[in-house]
Amino acid sequence: QVQLVESGGGLVQAGASLRLSCAASGRTFSSDSMGWFRQAPGKEREFVAAISWSASNKRYAESVKGRFTISRDNAKNTVYLQMNSLKPEDTAVYYCAASQSIVLFTTTASYPYWGQGTQVTVSS
Repeated sequence: QVQLVESGGGLVQAGASLRLSCAASGRTFSSDSMGWFRQAPGKEREFVAAISWSASNKRYAESVKGRFTISRDNAKNTVYLQMNSLKPEDTAVYYCAASQSIVLFTTTASYPYWGQGTQVTVSS
């Protein structure tokens, strides 16, 4: 089992930046692929970004490419999502997820472990 706890969400204005963190515990984090997803009210949970265990491979949704950066620190069992140039359409609950697969999947079903989410609200 792995436990994931997100933090760093908040209310910001359009154009601002936020950095989300996801702290993992309970098993070997360093061998897991990690993903960030988000869910806006009334919408399906959608893929945002993913990173391989070594951080050598990263994958992003088109909507965040060039604005968001995923990274990880295996010594701290933490994965990050740096979000720059935030837009009102980025408003959502952001979730981190863990997978033992080496493939960076973009579907929620591919990630067995999930955090509780952190709210990000971007005002115009």
